[in-house]
Amino acid sequence: MAKFDARSFLRTVPEAPGVYRMIGEGGAVLYVGKAKNLKRRVSSYFQRGAASPRIALMVSQITAVELTATRSEAEALLLENHLIKSLAPKYNILFRDDKSYPYIRLTGHGYPRLAFHRGAFAKGDEYFGPFPSAWAVRESLQLLQKVFRLRTCEDSVFQNRSRPCLLHQIQRCKAPCVGLVDKDEYATDVRLTSLFLKGRTSDVIEALGKRMEDAAGALAFEQAAAYRDQIRALQKVLHKQYVDSRKDEDVDVLVAVEGNGSVCVNLAMVRGGRHLGDRPQFPANAGGASAREVLLAFAEQHYDGHPAPARIVVGEDAEPLAALLGELLEQPPTVAVARFETDRGWLDMACNNARLALHARIADAGRSEQRLDALQQALALAESPQRIECFDISHTMGEATVASCVVCEQGKMKRAEYRRYNIAGITAGDDYAAMRQALSRRFERVAMGEGVCPDLLLIDGGKGQLGVAKEVLDELGLEAVPMVGVAKGEGRKPGLETLVFADGRLAAHLSADDPALHLVQEIRDEAHRFAITGHRARRAKARVGSRLEDIPGIGPSRRRDLLAAFGGLDGVRAATIEDLCRVEGINRKLAQQIYNALH
Repeated sequence: MAKFDARSFLRTVPEAPGVYRMIGEGGAVLYVGKAKNLKRRVSSYFQRGAASPRIALMVSQITAVELTATRSEAEALLLENHLIKSLAPKYNILFRDDKSYPYIRLTGHGYPRLAFHRGAFAKGDEYFGPFPSAWAVRESLQLLQKVFRLRTCEDSVFQNRSRPCLLHQIQRCKAPCVGLVDKDEYATDVRLTSLFLKGRTSDVIEALGKRMEDAAGALAFEQAAAYRDQIRALQKVLHKQYVDSRKDEDVDVLVAVEGNGSVCVNLAMVRGGRHLGDRPQFPANAGGASAREVLLAFAEQHYDGHPAPARIVVGEDAEPLAALLGELLEQPPTVAVARFETDRGWLDMACNNARLALHARIADAGRSEQRLDALQQALALAESPQRIECFDISHTMGEATVASCVVCEQGKMKRAEYRRYNIAGITAGDDYAAMRQALSRRFERVAMGEGVCPDLLLIDGGKGQLGVAKEVLDELGLEAVPMVGVAKGEGRKPGLETLVFADGRLAAHLSADDPALHLVQEIRDEAHRFAITGHRARRAKARVGSRLEDIPGIGPSRRRDLLAAFGGLDGVRAATIEDLCRVEGINRKLAQQIYNALH
């Protein structure tokens, strides 16, 4: 590798704002950064003794530096953040680009529906959040159902109900589907729900109190008691979730805690004065970085894609974060060090939760390392297997065969790298052919230098399945990959598995309390789960499609309309001929044919 001539390069660097990219061998982007003054910032990397060990290692690998000048430092910040997310450089502190924060959705339907939501927003609907976890959303939905009793069913179900559902019977829905609630009353409940989700809880309790008094004045004591119970339910949950807050405000509490060479950033979300929960996160590529550096990296990546509240509370030195968000956002929040009792209460809670998450991660890392070491010893491997892949096959009497490949890296399942393979062109029920096809598709890429090769390959099966795996990898020149078959024990009981080796060694049985066996079981079970869920989805899709499209006059378009109108094949099957006729394009004769075919 040719040595980078930093001195000559630095003579050409302008004193202007912009973004720089450190390039390594093979054109790989090692690091992306921004600068108010490119010349000064890039020069700092090549000053003797100025860098941390992590950055010094990065500098030693530089073969080129690419520059992009911008009109301002703010523009440079936006470009830097985009490049970090798209390129994922090796030496940048990276947080998972989590666009999947959950929200509560209130639809724009005539009788609006409450729903759990992830993903893009639709016009005409209201969205409340983000929430730190799916659990926080579901807990809030349960409270809202108990207090306001709005519907949660899909529109297709709502439009086709003829009697109230179970939720109405347990006092969790007012059954607008069958007209058991006045539209104006329902609209009032929708308005109060929206106010509550916006944090205006005092307005909600005041409105419910007025409705209770009006009902009591009209001698409607049963209705007044219902409003009283609503108020008590709200006050109970608010008492549990407030941290001595007297304001219905939105706040993010942001902390970073160090320990054992790791840093945990914890985002505690307070909405409407309620603590909704925490979201501890651990960055990649953060070795040697300080807690402050990691916190700023998180804030830059998080708030570029998610709305910021009016206020952010930190433990110390608010200026760097305030400056960063001032450049990143058009309407930056107020960033303040916790000084008042309420803020300190939130901060202490966030720090404690960050420490708990950090200690749990450290303990889990030790456990993972122990299991990998035990597996290395049990299988007599030259090195600890840092990347393990496991394959499994699932089908029903040869129908809708699916192969799964799951990945375990450093003792942890890596779901982002799981893959499924829809198997085709084989004799139905031929597991060996299915395994051959899946392995060929996976490892042909490795043989061409395009994929990552595992340190250990697990096959869910015995000698036959393992023999197929050995043939495939031998044909591709990958015979050096260690592989083991995991044969089920007698009665398929956990702990009785047999490990079968491809190199001729005798099969091995590990004791039920062996950490190596526990790791193998976890990976094998995950491969089985991933295969069977894929198989069931493929089988259901094939059966739904064939069942409806086999009916004369039903093509893909009408099938899609029917499934949308009734919420699935079960809904179509439950529909009457009159119900079917209400779907556009379905006349009475065709409705009769559909009904006859499904019954």
